[in-house]
Amino acid sequence: MTALAPMPVSSPLPSALAGRTAVIVGGSSGIGLAAGRLLASVGARVVLVAREAARLESAVAGVRAAGGAQVLGLSADSAREEALEQVFEQAGSVDHVLVTAGAFAMGALLDTPREQVQEAVDSRLWSAYAAARVAARHLPAGGSITFSSGLYAVRPVPGVPAAIASVAAVEGLTRALAVELAPRRLRVNALRYGIVDTPMSRGAFGLDGDEAVAEAGRSSLIGRFGTADEAAAAALFLMANNFMTGAVLDVDGGAGLA
Repeated sequence: MTALAPMPVSSPLPSALAGRTAVIVGGSSGIGLAAGRLLASVGARVVLVAREAARLESAVAGVRAAGGAQVLGLSADSAREEALEQVFEQAGSVDHVLVTAGAFAMGALLDTPREQVQEAVDSRLWSAYAAARVAARHLPAGGSITFSSGLYAVRPVPGVPAAIASVAAVEGLTRALAVELAPRRLRVNALRYGIVDTPMSRGAFGLDGDEAVAEAGRSSLIGRFGTADEAAAAALFLMANNFMTGAVLDVDGGAGLA
């Protein structure tokens, strides 16, 4: 296709997101929900997407309570492209997409057959792929797609090879799409998270309360795990800054150095 005019220049500050619409795929808890609250606080219109209707309803209420007058919750299977297409049709004009959906596939290689990790791997990679296909047809010039990855992609640990492979695949997809979608003046980035205190990480690491989380985080470089708000704030930076594309941004509290 013929390239459009150069990427628009706009303020890189989160305040520039006021009046913009962001779709958050996986927005009913954790980092996605935190991003919804932060976006609402700077005046953005927020569309939360998740499968479980009850959790989604609670999430929408939470964003509204944080000052988000313009928040919409839509139930959809994030790995199904046709479901996401319906989300975009209901959402109307969309400027940015954040994909945090994806389970964590636990299990060592020799103990865990493919069937036991297939759903988790599919949800991570194919949610990103499906969201990108739909977003590329709808976003305007200057629009962005942001994926989520994890520190284990570059600092692997034993016992979770499928999970590590799936987040590494998302990083490869990020770079490939940044090049492929550049003529459309769309930006694609990823956030490589360290351990963030979310319901999913508490479940994955068997942390059953605040004390357990605090104790587990003491050995890290900054002495604690990240908060969902700290992790989500990086997503707003990538949405607002039109000079960022093809980046995999570390948000790990320095864990990559240890």
